[in-house]
Amino acid sequence: MQRLCEFFEIKPGITALIGGGGKTSTMYALAEELRKNGSVIVCTSTHILCPPQYPYLLRLSEKLALGEVVSTGSIDCHKLSTPEQSFDEMTRFADYVLVEADGARQLPLKAHALYEPVIPKEANKVIVLIGIDGLGKTIKEAAHRPELYAAIVHAYIDTAATPEMIRDVVNTYPRCDGIVINKADDQEALEKALRLAMLFDVPVAITAWQTENPIKAYRRKEV
Repeated sequence: MQRLCEFFEIKPGITALIGGGGKTSTMYALAEELRKNGSVIVCTSTHILCPPQYPYLLRLSEKLALGEVVSTGSIDCHKLSTPEQSFDEMTRFADYVLVEADGARQLPLKAHALYEPVIPKEANKVIVLIGIDGLGKTIKEAAHRPELYAAIVHAYIDTAATPEMIRDVVNTYPRCDGIVINKADDQEALEKALRLAMLFDVPVAITAWQTENPIKAYRRKEV
């Protein structure tokens, strides 16, 4: 199976992840792939739990070594928040900077307030996360900011989310260069994810990060 970073054509510089649940797992997966190509910083423009598997640096002062992965950011109640150094500055110390740029409280679907997402202006790739487990659940159950989500699709918050609703909300995002549909943990979920993937023009990866073989499928629309 092709590597995720190759499928999305992740280049040196800043890659941001936004949308629903699964961003942190996807960021870690990309970090492990990209460390084979260079050095990696994982960080956030919002808040995430401190990654226990990577060394933490409050500030970076020298170029990281090939294969090195570190986390950085201000510490706030055992969580990482926005780094002291600018995202552009961090590109001088690592080949790849991965930024979790959105919060969804682990819910599969996400609508954005006016101040969200917090995508670094220097980002050369923005990957959107969707949890397929949100499909068929009510907007109130599945979406972060359900009232906003419902307003976008002209529905009530107790309406079940459809593939078309999910597509229409993602189409309101400020940027989407690729999509990861996560939580395809069984055959039924995988089939739902494949059908949803067909609604998008950008490259779509289907994953299940809690399974033994987490990358399930890729779909790139034929031109």
